[in-house]
Formats: sequence, structure tokens, C-alpha cells
Amino acid sequence: MKRVRLFLGSVGRRTVNFPPVTPPLGLLSLAAYLRERFDLDIKVFDQRATNGPPGEIARQAVEFEADVVGLSTLTPWAYLLGAVTRELRQARPAALIVLGGPHVSAFGANALEGVEADAAVVGEGERTLEAILRARIEGSDLAHIPGLIRRSSDGAVITNPGTMPLIDDLDSLPFPAYDLLNLRPYWKLRSMSQVPPRRYVSLLTSRGCPYQCIYCHRIFGKRFRAQSAERIVAEIEHHQRALGIREIEFVDDTFNQDRARVLAFCELAQHRNLKLRLAFPNALRGDKLDSETVTALVDAGLYYTACALESGSPRIQEYMRKRLDIPRFIRGVEMLVARGVLTHGFTMLGFPTETEEELQQTVDVACGSKLHTATFFTVTPYPNTELYDRVLETHPEKLAGLSYDDKDYTGIRVNLSAVPDEVLYAHQRRAWRRFYLDPARIMRIVRDYPQPGFLPHYVPMLALRLAKGFLGRT
Repeated sequence: MKRVRLFLGSVGRRTVNFPPVTPPLGLLSLAAYLRERFDLDIKVFDQRATNGPPGEIARQAVEFEADVVGLSTLTPWAYLLGAVTRELRQARPAALIVLGGPHVSAFGANALEGVEADAAVVGEGERTLEAILRARIEGSDLAHIPGLIRRSSDGAVITNPGTMPLIDDLDSLPFPAYDLLNLRPYWKLRSMSQVPPRRYVSLLTSRGCPYQCIYCHRIFGKRFRAQSAERIVAEIEHHQRALGIREIEFVDDTFNQDRARVLAFCELAQHRNLKLRLAFPNALRGDKLDSETVTALVDAGLYYTACALESGSPRIQEYMRKRLDIPRFIRGVEMLVARGVLTHGFTMLGFPTETEEELQQTVDVACGSKLHTATFFTVTPYPNTELYDRVLETHPEKLAGLSYDDKDYTGIRVNLSAVPDEVLYAHQRRAWRRFYLDPARIMRIVRDYPQPGFLPHYVPMLALRLAKGFLGRT
């Protein structure tokens, strides 16, 4: 039998409001896992890196003569899937088309509406895609694969019973297949970290988050699973030999959940004299930081991180079940900034039942903190979250006609709070202005922002955020 040709594509576009692009780490991890188990020809293609037209990803798959096409996307670009899959189906009618990624995990079976795909994978994808490929090679159907969303022969969408078990031993996974990707375009573009472009690789060293935040995804479950410190360092050394990089961008949801693991990694990185520069754009949990952990991370190379406040209201912290210790968060930020770490903050305005006083609490905490930069999002209810279910039960009219297409996280307009639109969005505009026009903050940014690159990279970003402060949602 001929070798199966597997095309893995990331669908999406860069926009003015949402310019970051990072290597498609999920696809690279899938590729590495699958080629250990099958005799495959694999191509990985990221549309956001090229920012090409919608038809480009279909053209790439057709030119590759793909037998199986796996497409991943974020929800803002899911609207592209219809045209992409129709073109694929027309050109490669026998190909198996499978959807995956965050959009499918959020929308479930609805992700197949208006899309010419055969199946969709929710959550962690390695074992499910392995089962799909095995069925394809053996000529069997997909009905036996636990949890798979699929189309039956008559076109009906069916969700198979059961759940595919998660991978417990993350150390057993191969290194992501960076050899299948040209990284040079990424090194010229802004990544998730709000710093100038540089040579780097992204790493995901843990899966699952034990916290119960009602607004968050469930892609990897709510049980924390992590690679060992030794495994992390082994992968970094591999990338250093293969790519000559020192910059590592960790995209874990909760990298510092296990304090002992963090300290062991930092000690090992220093012992091996790796001379790293470390960034955590997805955030370190600020209220779990202490002096020893911050010192260890900085000594290992930490220079940029985000810390997610979300709300400065203790009541809203309980409501959303993040349950962040706000005073400890503030101290954690202060420790980072005192060591010269460029520190970004995430906030969310407009939770259900949130009052004007509580909106102001969030703005006051963020603006009164030592954070270098921050974003002031309004709360968006995504499907397959507890927040969405609560809003659907109490205020379904808020969800009527809500569109997620082609928006960044600040561009979806829905007000879930207890205040009128004009009050919510006025607080959001004032937050942008008050935060970024603070002279002391400007001085900290100039002092700590990586050089060179301050003028060409940071100043346009600042201009966009001030525009939100003066013109946003008027």
C-alpha cells in the first residue's frame, strides 16, 4: 500500500487588531506523534504565517496530493473553513477531511455546520487522530473511535459515545516536529510575547489546568499534567543544536502550577549553562509567585511574562471561580518588575452581575500596579464554557446573533454586566487611557523594554491601544 500523505494546516489571518503569530505547536506535536506510528509523508502549513488568501491552504493541500487533511483554527477564523473545505472536496474528493483545534473544542458538532469535513476532533488530538489514520489505512469506518464527531453516510452529524483517554505521561511524547516547518518567517513577525521579533521556539510543557474559571476552555481537561524538568531541558538542548536558538516562549496555561518543577527546571537550565531567554506570554499565575521562584526564573533567563488579573473585585473572583489572591498577585508583579522582567497584565471587564463599582475596582488594581503593559478585554462567552451556559440560562437574548467571526478578543461586542453599554465601554476606554498615559509607567517601559526594537515595535502598539482609549466602542 502506498504511503499515506497527511496534510496538517492551520487556518487563519493576521489582522491589525490581532497580529501575533506563533508556530502551530499543536500540529507540530501531532506530526511528531503520528510519524512515530505510521509510514507517512507529512506536510505542515500555517496560513497565518504567510497571511495568504483564503484559497492558499486548500491549494497547498491539493498540490501535496493529500490523502488525509487535518485543519485547525481559532474561532475568529472558522468562517474560512467552509470555502477551504469545499475547494478541497472538489479537488480531492477521496481525501478524508478532519477538523480540530480550539474552535472545534468550543463549538463541538456545530463546527461541522456549513463545512465539507468528514470528522471533527474535540480536545487532545494525538490518540484520536491516530485512530482515524489507522481506520483510513485499514479501510474501516470511524464509528468505533470514542468521542469523535463524524458524518454518517447520509450526511448526519453523529458524536460517537465515550471519551478518548488523555495522555498521562507527557515525557513519552516526541519533540514537536519543527523540522517540518520553516521558522524564519516567524522570527520576523510578532509572537504572543509583546516584544520585538526574535529567533525562538515555542514550547508547551504541561496540559490541563486545575482551576475552574468559568470563561476558560476545556481542551486539555481540568487535571494538571506536566513534563518533567529533565524532559523540558532535553527538548531545549535539542532545539539549540538543531536551530541555534536561545529564546524559548512557553505557552503553558499554568507553567508555575508545580513550584518544585519550576525550581528544578531553573536549576537544571543553569547547571547545563543553557544561557536562555525565557518568555511566558500565556501568563504565570501571579499569586503563586514568591521571591525564590522569581529569582530562580530570572536567573534562568526570564525577561518577559504575562500575569492574568482578570478582575480586581474579590466578589467577581469568586463568581468566575478564578479565586485569585489579589494582594499576592500585586506582590508577585512587583517582584517581577523589580528584577527587570517586562510584565503584561490581562484584565476582563463586564462579567454577569458586575457593577460599576466592581468595574472600577479592576481598573484601579491594574492601573495602580507596576505592570508595564495591559489589555482590557470585555468578557466574551464562548460555547462549551460554564460562562456560556450561565448566560444561556439567565439571559439568552445576549447570545442571539452573537458573531465570533474575524474578531480579535477585544472586538466582540456583548455586554453581560449589570451596567448599560455606555457605562461599560466608557470604563474600558478610560482604562486604556489611564493605564498608558501614566508617566511613571512610561518610564518603566522605556527602562525595561528590550532593545533594539522599542520604536518600530512598541510605539505602534501603544498608538493602537491609545486609539482604543479614545475611539473604542463609542
